[in-house]
Amino acid sequence: MSSSDAWIPYRHPQPAESPPELIVPDAIPKDERVWVPVGDRVWFRPLLLCASRGYWMNLLKVQSAGVLSRHRHPQPVHGYVIKGRWRYLEHDWVANEGGYVYEAPGETHTLVVDPDVTEMITMFQVNGAMIYVDPDGNVTGYDDVFTRIEKCRRHYTANGLGAGYVDQFIR
Repeated sequence: MSSSDAWIPYRHPQPAESPPELIVPDAIPKDERVWVPVGDRVWFRPLLLCASRGYWMNLLKVQSAGVLSRHRHPQPVHGYVIKGRWRYLEHDWVANEGGYVYEAPGETHTLVVDPDVTEMITMFQVNGAMIYVDPDGNVTGYDDVFTRIEKCRRHYTANGLGAGYVDQFIR
């Protein structure tokens, strides 16, 4: 490619079936209403809710110490720690600020934020579902992209952003 061609945009149309790009200018939102509560001082912020492929990208924010959830994933999960740190009761490693975590399919773990952490924010890509279990593996509930969409709709309706606010994140 000649240097003059390098700066020429692609000249042809994109595939008609391809969904539009999703740009989230303020991943950590200025408007606190965007954070969807999922527990006491625990919220998620949707970035992408991919209903067509069954996964979601979100930020998880925790502003209190404690056990968040024990769960299993049938598919891989990826995480990037933006602020603070967290760990799993079942492992001896700690997910520190700036760190990346890969969670293998089938693993069951219990997410914990320690008392000296004032705020934790981690970006997660969750494929498939989070299956909540008790210490013996008995299923107590689940989340998937569709339950996440519904939680967003209810929250955004209640706080004035409107049920349709979540639609911008759905692909």
